[in-house]
Amino acid sequence: MTTQPFNPDAHCSVVIVGGGQAGLSMSYYLKARGIDHVVLEKHTVTHTWREQRWDAFCLVTPNWQCALPGYPYQGDDPHGFMKKDEIIAYLDGFIRHVDAPVREGVAVSRISKRAQGGYLVQTSDGAFNADQVVVASGGYHTPIVPRLAERLPASIVQVQSADYRSASALPAGAVLVVGSGQSGAQIAEDLHLAGRTVYLAVGEAPRCARFYRGRDVVDWLADMKYYDMPVEAHPLREGVRDNTNHYVTGRDGGRDIDLRKFATEGMELYGALTDYADGHLRFAPNLVECLNDADDTYNRINASIDKFITQQGIEAPVGGPYRPVWQPARERESLDLAASGISTIIWCIGFRPDFSWVDLPVFNGRGYPGHVRGVTPEVGLYFLGLPWLHTWGSGRFSGVARDAEHLAGIIAVKAQADARAA
Repeated sequence: MTTQPFNPDAHCSVVIVGGGQAGLSMSYYLKARGIDHVVLEKHTVTHTWREQRWDAFCLVTPNWQCALPGYPYQGDDPHGFMKKDEIIAYLDGFIRHVDAPVREGVAVSRISKRAQGGYLVQTSDGAFNADQVVVASGGYHTPIVPRLAERLPASIVQVQSADYRSASALPAGAVLVVGSGQSGAQIAEDLHLAGRTVYLAVGEAPRCARFYRGRDVVDWLADMKYYDMPVEAHPLREGVRDNTNHYVTGRDGGRDIDLRKFATEGMELYGALTDYADGHLRFAPNLVECLNDADDTYNRINASIDKFITQQGIEAPVGGPYRPVWQPARERESLDLAASGISTIIWCIGFRPDFSWVDLPVFNGRGYPGHVRGVTPEVGLYFLGLPWLHTWGSGRFSGVARDAEHLAGIIAVKAQADARAA
């Protein structure tokens, strides 16, 4: 990594905002094309992986999918799942490999168009005039917390999923985890395995099998070309970008996360958290619906694998649908907070994008940028690293390289046209 000297009001052909895997991947391809650029990172490069993951965190995708540009996984366990320290080591190697021109500790406060063309990038340490800009700061910025959190007793410790580290770091007592997406389900599992009493407010997240018919489900889906499907070919089209990720885990070599099984072991499952009043938490009576919908997705994915195996004439162990191991006796809509012994609530209900600093008319009513594979209607402005920017892997180690290379080609064409016109 090359630390760039900062010259206020300097000119740069391309400014990349964000020093995560997306921004560094973009730098890799611009360097290969000899295009002048700088990466601006308000913290330190890849800080999210270091500072916003719990101690027992591991990848939920197999190691072979770690395919950052020019730096594929080289270890001896391609079908394993890297733990947090291994992920950081992998990223450290990638950082050295790219040697990007990075300016750390520089926050971008505004991006706007310049009357004479190009963009003005204002930062905490001066301004840049840029011909083109790549926003690679991700799409998970502001944690979602319901307003009811303001009314909870001051004695309740409230923690965001990004700030959770371990069961031992929390106060004694039971823990309520709100949300059952990837983070919520895995954090609930981490607490459960540590012997904590866990209450889980289940949401609408789907789930999938870890292994099915003798292989990791990811391997089957790769063979089925699911990870090559562009967003415009997906049945949901752009709506897939709003989908919650399926919950599954790579922990201890990988396994399903079965909330019903957790319930048989003492985890308390409720529907979605809706309110807090008179000392009681209120829940929607939708636990059965949420569990059934998650299982339906699980079985639907497995059925698609069954169909593929049959069509291809592949020999594989016999499969079959998941059969529930537990059913709620009834929907519980209220919980006495004091009587429950809950001392901590962990909010795991997602994040909202915050691109308020991008002062350009490219956003829809939900604050999400309009684009086609990262190319916005504003010529020379691009987004990279967002979920389903182009394919399932766009925001992940597996697919960000393909998107970055694509944008680098477009950036190069514009740079060449600008040079001819100058």
